[in-house]
Amino acid sequence: MVLPVVVVIAVLVLYPLAQGVFFTFTNINEANIANPILDRPATYISVGLRNYLNVLSGDPSYGSFWSTLARTLIWTSACVLLHYGIGLGLAMLLNRPLRGRSAYRVLLILPWAVPAFISAFAWKYMFNAQYGIINQALRAVGLPDPVWLGQSDWALVAVIIVNVWLGVPFMMVSLLGGLQSIPGDLYEAAEVDGATPWQRFRHVTLPGLRAVSSTVVLLGIIWTFNMFAVIYLVAGQNPNTRILVTYAFERFFSGASRDYAVASTYGVLILSVLLVFASVYRRALRRQGEVW
Repeated sequence: MVLPVVVVIAVLVLYPLAQGVFFTFTNINEANIANPILDRPATYISVGLRNYLNVLSGDPSYGSFWSTLARTLIWTSACVLLHYGIGLGLAMLLNRPLRGRSAYRVLLILPWAVPAFISAFAWKYMFNAQYGIINQALRAVGLPDPVWLGQSDWALVAVIIVNVWLGVPFMMVSLLGGLQSIPGDLYEAAEVDGATPWQRFRHVTLPGLRAVSSTVVLLGIIWTFNMFAVIYLVAGQNPNTRILVTYAFERFFSGASRDYAVASTYGVLILSVLLVFASVYRRALRRQGEVW
């Protein structure tokens, strides 16, 4: 019963992963890879740890790894914090008796239901500096209208806004399910004891959501850290929105000589960063009593 799943994972995940790790120890690129169509054999050679040393040195010709990592952490932290904060606020509102609550739930889930590439293109036109509705609204109220998707930090702000709009529904639905699993007796007992709304939120709601929160935050960090579609479809190859995964894509598919070795090195480093984070995160949860 387990064998089919193991075979699928091995073919789709483990084999490409092993091949990618192997590429990091070579100088493989488009010029020296085997090409059966041209009847050209592979001529790449082993270079040991040179790719890792070049990338980790922070050399701009290899993507300025550390500054790109810092931008990736800013992007991930901002998106996940906004996902969780807005999602929790909306979940708490929808958990109360409210007229038209079902309609509100459908409308709030809509951004999650729409394909990401459609939403990305729609937001790209909305952020257009000259014709976009966002800048038209800003000009109408006398505020400055920045070039959102130009060579400035506004581009990073723009893609964060888009990703938050796309990611809040998932967080809201997950946290709403967690809120509905908290027994109402706990809130009644806390209210009888004279607890304020903030105290009820802090000592009843947040502990009750701990299991759900730990899972969705971890998933949110992993998904956002590797979020390629939103950044690339909205901002393109913009150095101000470049994160680790988008640079790996650029290195693999762009340029006169596609550098598969450096792109694979970035992929392995991304995996390493996420594995370290997941390990530390899991240990922190286990100290709090969340064992998984």
